[in-house]
Amino acid sequence: MKKQEMNTQTLFSRMRKNEPFEESLYTKYGVKRGLRNPDGTGVVAGITRISNVHGYLINEYERVPCEGELRYRGVNVEDLVNGCLEDDRFGFEETVWLLLFGHLPSKSEVEDFNAVMEEFRELPQDFIEDMIMKAASPNLMNKMARSVLALYSYDDNPDDTSMENVLAQSLSIIAKLPAIMVAGYQAKRRVYDNESYFIHSPYHGISTAENILSMLRIDRKYTREEALLLDKCLILHAEHGGGNNSTFSVRLLSSSGTDTYSAIAAGIGSLKGPRHGGANISVVKMLDDMKENIRDYADDDEVANYLRKILKKEAGDRSGLIYGMGHAVYTKSDPRAKILKTNAKSLAIEKGYGEDFRLLDAVERLTPELMSEKRNALTVCANVDLYSGLIYRILSIPPEMFTPLFAVARTAGWCAHRMEEMSTCRKIIRPAYRANLDEIAYLPLNCRKEN
Repeated sequence: MKKQEMNTQTLFSRMRKNEPFEESLYTKYGVKRGLRNPDGTGVVAGITRISNVHGYLINEYERVPCEGELRYRGVNVEDLVNGCLEDDRFGFEETVWLLLFGHLPSKSEVEDFNAVMEEFRELPQDFIEDMIMKAASPNLMNKMARSVLALYSYDDNPDDTSMENVLAQSLSIIAKLPAIMVAGYQAKRRVYDNESYFIHSPYHGISTAENILSMLRIDRKYTREEALLLDKCLILHAEHGGGNNSTFSVRLLSSSGTDTYSAIAAGIGSLKGPRHGGANISVVKMLDDMKENIRDYADDDEVANYLRKILKKEAGDRSGLIYGMGHAVYTKSDPRAKILKTNAKSLAIEKGYGEDFRLLDAVERLTPELMSEKRNALTVCANVDLYSGLIYRILSIPPEMFTPLFAVARTAGWCAHRMEEMSTCRKIIRPAYRANLDEIAYLPLNCRKEN
């Protein structure tokens, strides 16, 4: 008999399958899967001064829904956004300052900080050609993670974990990531889409949001209203507590004492996961599917009937999920969704996306009752992803960049949490796993049989 050739397929057939554990084992050993308590709340793993995500109250050991609130360093994010709106100015840069330094900057501090960030925006010589264009990626998140790791090689003190050096590294990554993202997209267009590409360098004297639109568009033209709307998205995605998967990943690696580039690359890798950072893409796909199958967007009964089909896994992607609805913390409202909805409406109508906006509004209004009918669910509200995907579409931003834009903004929060973890906790994160396996006696090689 001819000996079977060894390859990955035959190796896989020999692999002992990881069978699911019995549900009773999790209860027996008190295991909190996903570091979640039985009621869905997160296990308390640390203390932070960076932000607070508030979405419910605990009364007599039960969750009581309340209006959502998000605070950066104690400042209500709604006040932060409204302050920028009142002054008709961009606010992402001062949000970065607030998260990193713990207080709102003065006017002169904002101006000086913008100048510092401009110096950091410049990518190393030939970086785009050598690190991005020569090895294009079909997924921009992988390209961004690889590029962040590559920046390690251009740093004279990459492993210096003093707070001063980590701050400089953090500012450098935050400033450079928009250009890396756009260049990665252009490389993907050339190699995987067989389309023409162009590379624009960032301008001096303009905001991060303006630079993203400027580098992305071939004519470098954008309106102030477009840039201000993107700026709001960056502010609202910049931070969301220490327990979300990507931020916890950054804190986890930081607790080991590793370098800044490795820690931030881990955050990008985590955010890439479809259970974390890709929900707004799913919302846009769901929206397109609904537009194909619903004749009258103004007919709540027709919309509701189709949403029921989605919940029954009879429509949409058959997942049973209405994307953009529900959140692990927020119950009655997600403040980020409220802000984006308010700020997106006029531009959506102006750009010809008024019907899309109205359809998402119907999803937001009708879903809570429908989910309660089917599952007797807790109070459910729209989350930030319900409107962010539509906003990016309004701004002519391709779907491949939706999650990367999330990463560009969230890097500010990741860096703040990295520095807090290193300066306050000073202990490696090491949760325990309960072993569940039988003892097997060792057999000499010549006594073993093939499985």
